[in-house]
Amino acid sequence: MPSPLEGLGQSRRRPRLQLGLSLFWRTFFLLVLLLIGCTVAWLQTFRALEYEPRAIQTAHQIASLVNLTRAALVYSDAITRVSLIKTLADQEGVRILPREPNDRFVPYTTGALDQRVTEELIDRLGEGTTVASRVNDEPGLWIGFTIESDMYWLLLDPTRFTRLGGRTWLVWLVTTMMLSLAGAALITRLINLPLKQLSRATMQVREGEYEAHRLDERARTNEIRAVNVGFNRMADQLAKIEQDRAVMLAGISHDLRTPLARLRLETEMSVTDEDARDHMAADIAQLDAIIDKFLDYARPDHVDFKPVLLRDVIDACTYAVQDHEDIRITVDVPADLRVMADEVELQRVISNLIENARRYGKTPSTGVADVAIQAQAHNDAVLIKVRDHGAGVAPALLSQLSKPFFRGDVARTSAAGAGLGLSIVTKNIERMGGTFALTSTPGRGLAAHIRMPRAAAVKPEASAAAAHIRMPRAAAVKPEASAAANNPQR
Repeated sequence: MPSPLEGLGQSRRRPRLQLGLSLFWRTFFLLVLLLIGCTVAWLQTFRALEYEPRAIQTAHQIASLVNLTRAALVYSDAITRVSLIKTLADQEGVRILPREPNDRFVPYTTGALDQRVTEELIDRLGEGTTVASRVNDEPGLWIGFTIESDMYWLLLDPTRFTRLGGRTWLVWLVTTMMLSLAGAALITRLINLPLKQLSRATMQVREGEYEAHRLDERARTNEIRAVNVGFNRMADQLAKIEQDRAVMLAGISHDLRTPLARLRLETEMSVTDEDARDHMAADIAQLDAIIDKFLDYARPDHVDFKPVLLRDVIDACTYAVQDHEDIRITVDVPADLRVMADEVELQRVISNLIENARRYGKTPSTGVADVAIQAQAHNDAVLIKVRDHGAGVAPALLSQLSKPFFRGDVARTSAAGAGLGLSIVTKNIERMGGTFALTSTPGRGLAAHIRMPRAAAVKPEASAAAAHIRMPRAAAVKPEASAAANNPQR
């Protein structure tokens, strides 16, 4: 059965495309889309409702000016007409020029507004009226009309009737969009600031910092104030529960030391069988180590991972069961393989797995639990596998086995524990930065896969010397005394 954790490190290092957006940016983009939609809708409404009145008004002004000029020229003599034309040119910027048959002109129809103005002028001034934007390469607003069969050009200053150009619209749109974006960013920040504070406080509470970040209980918004008050009360309760747990755990550990010391003394004085005395001493030593770990748990800030020789830990765990007739253990672990872990915690993990296999992994044909323990280095990690050759479990139950108090063998008479073994294994491995998984083939056994951080390698001579020094202490530890050894989960 291959380890399901072999490709875990590579998959974690692969860059993944992050498509998710924070709530700030999502709210910001939604507001921006709303503002853009409103601006476009307003622009279309303005063009539909404003262009027609503007075109008619412009055409009326131009037609009135043309009619007044025509009337003034008709009812004036030759001398007065010359003076009138000069006065109109100097004071009003209106030039009147005779229209020649060979004049070249460009129609005033460059846009929808211009077209509408031209149509309205022709309707008011009559047939024969010409509206041009350029005559003989001279730009302007040119109006062609007749006076008693004589044709004239009336040249107006185009700025007096200029429509809103593209540059004007661009400046207006850019200004509007900049103000809209600034307003959207400000509104979004004000809306999401309480949620961001709540998220940061939640992360700190998750890390055990209950008093590091308290939320404002005097917020002006009723809903936010209620959430902040509830969160602060929850953090206070969690802090009290954590403190009570630490005190209770430390008290239990302290109270166990006295009877444990009496047991140690009684064992040394009363037990004459050397082998039995060694095994009892191993049980007491492991109980003492577990009590030390309880005291460490009472101090949440105590985390101390060191390079541990994996073979020494496994030898210490198998020492207590090596004389049992109902289990045979095969170990295939390099002597110099090291992991970054807590030695006592790792011993509890391996002991629980061995005890679990001894109880529920017996081969049906022989009644003996054949357990194989293997380990190998894999990049910057160490893969450990503890496999039995028992009946196995159904694949549907694998995800349930590591839950506290779940017992997959409640129908068996051997299921006498509380169902905590594999849940303790899972929690301990996660606490040490590792990963735990189970695989099973019904009828062929269950395999527990562990992935632990790999420690730096040392020279073989130093490793052998360390194993020789540490072996007597490791041999004094027996898995059956573990507080979590009663694992009836299979």
